[in-house]
Amino acid sequence: METNKQMNRNSLVAIAASSILGAIFCSSLAVAEPSAEKGKAVYEGAGACVTCHGASGAGDGPAGASLNPKPKNLAKGEFGLDTDGDGKLGTETDIFNVITNGAQKYGGSFMMVARPDLSEEDRKSLAKYILSLNKN
Repeated sequence: METNKQMNRNSLVAIAASSILGAIFCSSLAVAEPSAEKGKAVYEGAGACVTCHGASGAGDGPAGASLNPKPKNLAKGEFGLDTDGDGKLGTETDIFNVITNGAQKYGGSFMMVARPDLSEEDRKSLAKYILSLNKN
């Protein structure tokens, strides 16, 4: 039979272990905030946007030259869709919606396909980065 001292020690060990595991679990649930910096990595990597839109967003990527219609010039702010009906073209929400659902859903080109394979955070970061390319 356990003594009170042993029971108290076992209880303290159990509480400490639970606290540590809880902290680890909670930190693994933390979601990083979307950022233009992360968006650039997606644009150049998994998003493959650079292939058509080019490194600066000018629509001059290696695949863009052979496309018809030509890719939008993101550096000139050629965001022609109002996906959320707020009367403003090319807001961060509009760009996120186009990335998520494709441009054709909103009356745009079938060439800009939906990218639901990218995480929501990556799509939000990508929208932030695309907006940062606009030099107008």
